[in-house]
Amino acid sequence: MEYILQTHDLTKTYGKKDACKDININIREGEIYGLIGRNGAGKTTIMRMISGLSNPTSGSYALFGKEGAEMRKMMNKVGVLIEHPGLYPKLSAKENIKIKCIAMGVDKSQEYIDGLLKIVGLENVSNKKGAGEFSLGMRQRLGIALALVGDPSMIILDEPINGLDPQGIVEVRHTLERLRDEKGMTIMISSHILDELGKLADSYGIIHEGKLLDQFTAEELGHRCGEFVSVNTNNNENAMEVLGKAGFTQLSIDNNGFIRVSEQLENTPAMAKAIVNAGLDLKELFIKNISLEDYYLNVTGGEHNG
Repeated sequence: MEYILQTHDLTKTYGKKDACKDININIREGEIYGLIGRNGAGKTTIMRMISGLSNPTSGSYALFGKEGAEMRKMMNKVGVLIEHPGLYPKLSAKENIKIKCIAMGVDKSQEYIDGLLKIVGLENVSNKKGAGEFSLGMRQRLGIALALVGDPSMIILDEPINGLDPQGIVEVRHTLERLRDEKGMTIMISSHILDELGKLADSYGIIHEGKLLDQFTAEELGHRCGEFVSVNTNNNENAMEVLGKAGFTQLSIDNNGFIRVSEQLENTPAMAKAIVNAGLDLKELFIKNISLEDYYLNVTGGEHNG
C-alpha cells in the first residue's frame, strides 16, 4: 500500500465559514507527515475529521485503502492524541494506561503496559507517582503511550511539542523517531514549531486559512530550501548556459528570476569568473540559506506562523 491515508476535497464548514476547504492530503505508510500552519489555520479540524471525532461537511477520506463503512471498521488501527492528553492526574502512568486498555477491550497485562511505557521512555517512572506530578514532556509522552494502546498502525498527534521546554521537545522527537524506525509506524503530527518539524518529518503539508497550499517530501524540501548560491546578471538565461559549460550542473531559476546553484558552494570565484569572462554583467552573487520557516513564510505570503 503506497498511501495509508488519502483525503479527497475534505471540507468542514461552521455556519458560513470554512474551517478547511478542499483538502487533499496523501500520507505514505511508515513516514512522519508534518502538518504545518499557524494557530487557527485548520490543522486540528483536519485531524479531528480524520480521527473520526468530527464529520466532514463534504469530501471524503480513505484509510488503509478503505472508505465508508469498511474504513470505520478499521479505526481501531488509528491512535489519536488531539490537543492535551486526557490523563487522570492522581493515577500513575501504568494505571492511566490500564484504564485505556480496559476501555478499548485490549490486553491489560503488566507486560503489555510496561512495553508501552518503554517505547515512550517512561519505563523507570515510579508507580507511586501520579501523572499530575509529571513534567509537561513526560505527560506528552504518556499521552503518546495512550495513543499506542491497541497497537495502531498510525497515530495522529496534534501539537505534541507545543509548550515543551527544549529537553521535552527532544524527548518527544526521539520517541517519534523510534516509533517510525523500529515499529514502522505512520505518524501524522501537526505543529507550528517549524525548526523541530524540519528535523523530524519525512513529508510536509502547509495549511493556511483552511487551505492546503503545498505538499512535499523532505527531499523536495532540501531542493527548495537549504544552502545554495544565488546569482543575478543582466541576462540570466545566457548565464545559465555559461555556468553549465563551466561545470555547474545543478542549476535552476527561482521565483525571483535569479539563478540558483545547488552545488560547489565553495567555488563562487569560478562562477563569477565564468560570468564576467562571458561578457555578462554580474549584479549579485551570494550564498543563501533558506530554512523551512523561510519557505513557509514565502508560501503563505510572509505572515508569521506563531
